[in-house]
Amino acid sequence: MLECIVTKFGGSSLASDEQFRKVRSILELEPTRRYLVPSAPGKRFPNDEKVTDLLYKCHSLASEGKSFKEEFAKIRDRYLDIARGLHLKVDIESRLQEVEDGIASGKNADWCASRGEYLCALLMADYLGWRFLDAADGIVFNDDGQLNDDKTQEKLSALLADGKSTVVPGFYGAKENGEVHTFSRGGSDITGALVARAANADVYENWTDVSGFLMADPRIIENPAEISSITYKELRELSHMGASVLHEDAMFPVHRAGIPTNIRNTNKPYHPGTMISKNAPHEVSVPTITGIAGHKGYSVISVEKNMMNSEVGFGRKVLSVLEDAGVSFEHMPTGIDSMCVVVNSVSLAPHREEILAKIEELVDGSGSVSVNDNMSIIATVGRGMVHNCGTAARLFSAMSRARINVRMIDQGSSELSIIVGVNDSDFEATIHAIYHEFVE
Repeated sequence: MLECIVTKFGGSSLASDEQFRKVRSILELEPTRRYLVPSAPGKRFPNDEKVTDLLYKCHSLASEGKSFKEEFAKIRDRYLDIARGLHLKVDIESRLQEVEDGIASGKNADWCASRGEYLCALLMADYLGWRFLDAADGIVFNDDGQLNDDKTQEKLSALLADGKSTVVPGFYGAKENGEVHTFSRGGSDITGALVARAANADVYENWTDVSGFLMADPRIIENPAEISSITYKELRELSHMGASVLHEDAMFPVHRAGIPTNIRNTNKPYHPGTMISKNAPHEVSVPTITGIAGHKGYSVISVEKNMMNSEVGFGRKVLSVLEDAGVSFEHMPTGIDSMCVVVNSVSLAPHREEILAKIEELVDGSGSVSVNDNMSIIATVGRGMVHNCGTAARLFSAMSRARINVRMIDQGSSELSIIVGVNDSDFEATIHAIYHEFVE
């Protein structure tokens, strides 16, 4: 039996008083749902504006010495509509005034943006009759803006030790000097994971507007199959390649603590969603692949040099050139006298000539350096691949039948994923070919 569940609700789940009612009904279905982490209210309809976006606009206008009254009026109306619709008692008017005054006085962008979650949590705590705990009191950032994981765990654990039902606003914390600092956008997922670890939760539920993960991008594959269970390692692979239901950094706190994450749909509360666990759950038949994801817009730096394999440290020297320019690499297939470094084209562009010139100096006339652009990288991920012979053969046969040229192949030693590089023009066709080979 579950003793403690931490829930995080995204912006679409908190966009209106009607959505607030759905959240409370979900909490009431399971009494062990004792901790809630809210995002700021999101869009109510397609052309609506997210509160966080409005707050950033207000800060930008204020910093330019312009009036932000019109934009802040929209924010004010959003919160007042929710408060009135739910007949709340909290004095949200005075809190809104504090936020408006703070923006006008020159508060930084992080403080301004964080007020969306702060105000939403105040409303939710009043609606539920739960304790409000300001995230700035429990989530600690270093002076350089990096999360201080140890101090956060220490402070949050102490604050939540009494087991009292609590609402903790997502997205932000504070530096040692009290200055509010935010995670990157979508960072409420990270807050939820940190609260789950601090509360020693049995499950971390992340409620959004989709019923878990899909095996492929629905913009490319019509009605892709749902993923019922996935491991954190598989999710890490897919998230890096573009699967965006959960913030990538939200995996680490709960992964290390061995806490499973359940992606659920606020609008379909009885759908089981996707369960993410540290170790694969027991299944009678594990699918060969779990999911497919990818990105366009990569460049391949190809380096050829005679007797490269006998020159100790050559690969390190090439990567040091990228490091010095602040460019990270994605993959690095190698041969005896050659190596390819795959990088994001946008990241490469400002430093392209400098990087190529320095690598050519390393080659020193005994080889060549070239760059090929417009490459897509697609990852086919699945813990079942290691148990199914011929997976790679099936994948490449499917691509061959679709007349897709493979520009790069990379497979990790864990056999958890097969990564292929193709022309950007073949991106969608490749995903179609692989998906239909293994799923339909």
